[in-house]
Amino acid sequence: MATTEQAVSQGSLQELAKRHLWMHFTRLGAYADHDVPIIVRGEGCHVWDEKGNRYFDGLSALFCVNIGHGRADVAQAGADQAKDLEFFTNWSYAHPPAIELAARIANLAPGDLNRVFFTSGGSEAVESAIKLSRQYHKLTGNPNKTKIVAREIAYHGTSLGALSATGITPLREPFEPLTPGGVHVPNTNTFRLARGMVSEADLAEAVAHKIEFEGPDTVAAVIMEPVQNAGGCFTPPEGYWQRVREICDEYDVLLVSDEVICAWGRLGHWFGAERYDYVPDLITTAKGITSAYAPMGAVIASDRVAEPFLQGTNSFVHGFTFAGHPISCAVAMANIDVMENEGVLDNVRAHEGEFRAMLESLRDIPIVGDVRGAGYFHAIELVKDQETQASFSDEESETLLRGFLSGELFKRGLICRADDRGDPVIQLSPPLIAGPEEFAEMESILRPVLEEAAKRMSVEAMAAGPRVPRRTA
Repeated sequence: MATTEQAVSQGSLQELAKRHLWMHFTRLGAYADHDVPIIVRGEGCHVWDEKGNRYFDGLSALFCVNIGHGRADVAQAGADQAKDLEFFTNWSYAHPPAIELAARIANLAPGDLNRVFFTSGGSEAVESAIKLSRQYHKLTGNPNKTKIVAREIAYHGTSLGALSATGITPLREPFEPLTPGGVHVPNTNTFRLARGMVSEADLAEAVAHKIEFEGPDTVAAVIMEPVQNAGGCFTPPEGYWQRVREICDEYDVLLVSDEVICAWGRLGHWFGAERYDYVPDLITTAKGITSAYAPMGAVIASDRVAEPFLQGTNSFVHGFTFAGHPISCAVAMANIDVMENEGVLDNVRAHEGEFRAMLESLRDIPIVGDVRGAGYFHAIELVKDQETQASFSDEESETLLRGFLSGELFKRGLICRADDRGDPVIQLSPPLIAGPEEFAEMESILRPVLEEAAKRMSVEAMAAGPRVPRRTA
């Protein structure tokens, strides 16, 4: 076996990446004749690759580098912690960083969500919430309440339990049979209401109908994101969350707010539940909790959910070795310090209107069908015809997104997501420190690329001008 130095000397980073690195959610065959994008440095809203090319990070890496790149002070907090205690487990033990971070999170969380169960990331947080919901109902005398209601096209993680909640068929099929119990309802895509939905009010009522159909004594929890990621930043209609909360209370079902993306300022608040004025029973979170400077996730539970686990010999029989890692906790504390001391959430609230206005200005390009989202979390849906809202076929979407847009946007210096888990969209989620200057930089790349995409796909402008923009959330 070669040493690290010997291995690197035996080939370039490109050669080593193609030979040894198994990248996630990646068509590895696509790099047989193309270079792997190798990012080597970051500062603020930008990153650089191994060749010195500069890119605007319009996706915050993966919706997670909220305070921007290159904050040595946040990284240093982890190094300083390692000098005192590099690691100790949370299995029947505690350490100061975990205690202090749990208390700080509880102070920021809505309602009576005062108990924090740490994980190593987002899928683990969702997996933990599913298991917690099931065990909670067993301890409270409802052992048959095991099913999880989620939304179609929603992404909730990749572990088998979380995947049963995920509503994206191509992500589920390769791993079936899944953990049983995942059932789904229409999402809040008001640009294209789901079949059977006559009005926006029907979207919340579909949750009640699903619980009634499955049997209320079999449903443990409803899990939803404040703004749904997959499909392209679906925002909730007015009153949606309040009605879902009522439904969960009526049927003794726990409400899980999946905020792996939507927490920590992404929507301009500590938690997305604050923006839409509801109090869930559980919050799952990760990503922005450390701005990705160290891996971490968490489930934040209400006092009501925690109460049965505090009695007698009961315990939540679940855990992860590295959950609540002292270094990650220290990094999270430093990250929250930056957000508080530098007004990061205030920046999102102050400038999200300008971010949205920049995206709305692209509606004169005939391929732009819809603009939606909230905070610094938006999507542009691409269409064949603005008037009819006709979408692209699977083959056309493949040609549009992977055959042109993804590569061209990156080539011109913009990292974002061109996605078709649903209809084709471009998702934009810049670091929360971005402002008008960065929005202009994004627009200078988006506009010419989308104009070229319209020509390539033979999408023509409407004679009467673009469709009237829908309500912003």
